[in-house]
Amino acid sequence: MASAEAEAAQISYEDLALLEDEFEEVDSEIMRKQYDLTKPLYTKRAAAIAKIPNFWALVLEQAPPEIDQFVQPSDSRIFGESLLNLSVTRPELDAGGDDASPRSLKIRFEFKENEDFEDTVLEKEFWYRRAKDGWTGLVSEPVKVHWKKGRDLTEGLGDAAVGLWESRKKGGEMLRKEGVEYDKVRKLVEHLGGGASTSFFTWFGWVSGRRWVSAEESEAAQREYRERMERRKKGEKVEEPEDEEENEEEKFAANDDSDVEVHEAGEELAIGIAEELWPNAIKFFTQAQEIEEMSDIDFEDDDEDDEEDDEAEGEPVDIRALVQDKGKTRKRMSDGPGPSKKAKKAS
Repeated sequence: MASAEAEAAQISYEDLALLEDEFEEVDSEIMRKQYDLTKPLYTKRAAAIAKIPNFWALVLEQAPPEIDQFVQPSDSRIFGESLLNLSVTRPELDAGGDDASPRSLKIRFEFKENEDFEDTVLEKEFWYRRAKDGWTGLVSEPVKVHWKKGRDLTEGLGDAAVGLWESRKKGGEMLRKEGVEYDKVRKLVEHLGGGASTSFFTWFGWVSGRRWVSAEESEAAQREYRERMERRKKGEKVEEPEDEEENEEEKFAANDDSDVEVHEAGEELAIGIAEELWPNAIKFFTQAQEIEEMSDIDFEDDDEDDEEDDEAEGEPVDIRALVQDKGKTRKRMSDGPGPSKKAKKAS
């Protein structure tokens, strides 16, 4: 017992920090190899699912809760009517380089011409970066969705996020907390919220869960991180980067931009799409088909009762949540015996 306690006492913070760094390095290497190995399979999958109408709309209908909670009924309609394709790539790995991060993402949505927006492609890129104080995470530039008149599901949040970004970039102050653009976004976020209560398309305006970190800051911080790691491997004691702020309150204020962040979980949603929805798309599609088969049996039993109810009420059937497949109206794949999650949102 005494021997075990003595051995534990000899383990220093440096040992633990080095182990943590080494685990992160291994995780990154696994992600790199997995990306290379699965690339041909995703190409093969893309060719196969291109022949399946509404494949990605049905996959999104079966999305796990961490994604589904941010998809409103109005978003589902757009996906069901217009979404042609979805893809996820790792742009830094594609570009190569010793410091290429496998955690950086590019998520691309392809749409056919529709009544909601002018875009046929909406593409959002996420960079995995390290801040000077040691924080790591994804950041992204806001993407403008060119909504048609009266169709903006974000109620102005997306355009306001783009406006603030452009204003800050022009002024060279990416954390400037004043001005017309800043006040506009802050008031909209306060009024509309910035997550599960707003349209999925608000996510395209997301910048960071903390604050914007530039490529230059990240490169400098990454060099310092590498140097600290090498020194730890040599058994040296290494000090963590010092905060410029005098206390935790000042540090938090300097790094917090949540008042003007239009989506509360932009990073989590991006990772969910990349690591859950994208690799498991066939599984989610298969689940949709199984649920549809069970639902079709229920519909056959209830057809006569439904017709009698419609005649009695004299009201049209609500088809907002239905997915169209080559002119055939089908039940939403996420609907079971009771009302679906999205249907509950709409009620």
